[in-house]
Amino acid sequence: MKDFAGKTAFVTGGAGGIGFAMARAFGRRGMKVAIADVEADTCAKAVETLRADGITAIGIPCDVSDREQYAKAAERTFAEFGKVHVLCNNAGVSRAGPIETIASSDWDWVIGVNLKGLVHGLQLFLPQMKAHGEKGHIVNTASVNGVVGSALAGPYSATKFAVVGMSEVLAAELKDTPIGVSVLCPSWVKTRMLDNGRNRPARYGGPIRIATDSANAERNARYARALETGLDPADVAQLVLSAIETRRLFVFTHPDTRAAVEYCHELMMQGFAALEEVPPQ
Repeated sequence: MKDFAGKTAFVTGGAGGIGFAMARAFGRRGMKVAIADVEADTCAKAVETLRADGITAIGIPCDVSDREQYAKAAERTFAEFGKVHVLCNNAGVSRAGPIETIASSDWDWVIGVNLKGLVHGLQLFLPQMKAHGEKGHIVNTASVNGVVGSALAGPYSATKFAVVGMSEVLAAELKDTPIGVSVLCPSWVKTRMLDNGRNRPARYGGPIRIATDSANAERNARYARALETGLDPADVAQLVLSAIETRRLFVFTHPDTRAAVEYCHELMMQGFAALEEVPPQ
């Protein structure tokens, strides 16, 4: 997909960080943009910023883990903009800690947003994208932690590995269609991801502030320092645009993460090499 002008993009988690940067990048290429975000006030301000930049945009408060809310967001987008060409399943959350200590409700929350939210997006938008038959693209935001696991990030890594796997499946299913697929695997980017607990819904335990997360204080401090020097979301958005134009599946953001990915693959190759030493019976 190379022609963006006049087409429509739908972006979840679109009021800030990577989501907002993608929305603005699409808009500056002539696309109409619908952003969905769980923070209603922030979503409204983001739309104002986009419109001030000459971009045709709407904002829809939406918790992507809630199928009904997501369906209403899709219906409004179709009603106002018609065909959708680019779907960005970008909304994401995390909870830190050892796997065995993270509350079941937090596992449900992270799975609900990161994984079920993606499923909802695909099921609500992909049929329409197939039906209109025009060139399009789906961008699923995973993480480098969706390729290489990280300590104290169990729910996050588990769901982001799932996002990578689903993107590979989707790319295979859409191979002979006009719809491309990319999976974004960023490392440190300047976003508010570390404080995502501020948006945890009441049904999962309500908001939680990073300052009260004493059990993970050291880890959170390290993450905060890394985020301060992280990549500008606008740079990530340009990498996504390039991937859409070339129909490239994987989008990485930091060259220094390559070694970790290669090491992970080397461990896999060791598993195959072991078959030569002790072949299966």
